[in-house]
Amino acid sequence: MAYNTKLAMPSDSTDLSRLRVVLVAPRNPLNIGAAARAMSNFGFRTLRVVNPYAPSFREARSAVGASQILANAERCASVPEAVEDCALVVGTTAVRTRDLQHAVRRPEYGARLIRGRMRGSNVALLFGSEKFGLSNDALSHCHWLIRIPTCDKNISMNLGQAVAVCLYELIRQSRHERSAPQLKLATAQELERVTGLLLEALQSSGFLDRRRVSDADERIRRLVRRLRLPERDAVIWMGMLRQMLWKMNQGNKPEA
Repeated sequence: MAYNTKLAMPSDSTDLSRLRVVLVAPRNPLNIGAAARAMSNFGFRTLRVVNPYAPSFREARSAVGASQILANAERCASVPEAVEDCALVVGTTAVRTRDLQHAVRRPEYGARLIRGRMRGSNVALLFGSEKFGLSNDALSHCHWLIRIPTCDKNISMNLGQAVAVCLYELIRQSRHERSAPQLKLATAQELERVTGLLLEALQSSGFLDRRRVSDADERIRRLVRRLRLPERDAVIWMGMLRQMLWKMNQGNKPEA
């Protein structure tokens, strides 16, 4: 059954084209189609799909009311590729018994933060596979997470429903929100460069040898994202780290 309920779109300076809906390893064509249709319902256009199950992705392209979004969907090989142009990356989770290393927010509060960032930067909203959700590696690329409140007996939502709930919260009009100047944050691609240089510096300095952990890359990636680095500061950090690496490498060269 189709409903024709008109919903007021945001009247502030939020730019809906700045949101990237990212489906990570989806497998069910019905879920992919439902997610795309929810995007069409609420005015969002940019869909990125990371490592989808190929037959399902081809079948999903015929989804009712969302064929154009699916036709234009960007297929990505990895999460870093899918979020590289975004200054804010938000994951979604049902939590379950996972030991999360991120702040977890309800959709209505998280939506306000996302809308504020969309006034000047691109934002990625990540949804994991139907069976496993987002992996720890995918989560390490996120700044924080959204959890939709559900009853304890059935905490996991259908992928298409979860996308619809989050996008609805994003377009709900709030008269009390005020447009404020937003500092341009570093993109995920720039943060990944900072992360790579920092890991290299920590390895060269011997820091990682003294503190051996299996998920050092993920921990450092999360640490960098918690800094909320402005774009101009990311450039300075990269310059400082490169200089430190050069100095350390000079000191490690054998004497002639």
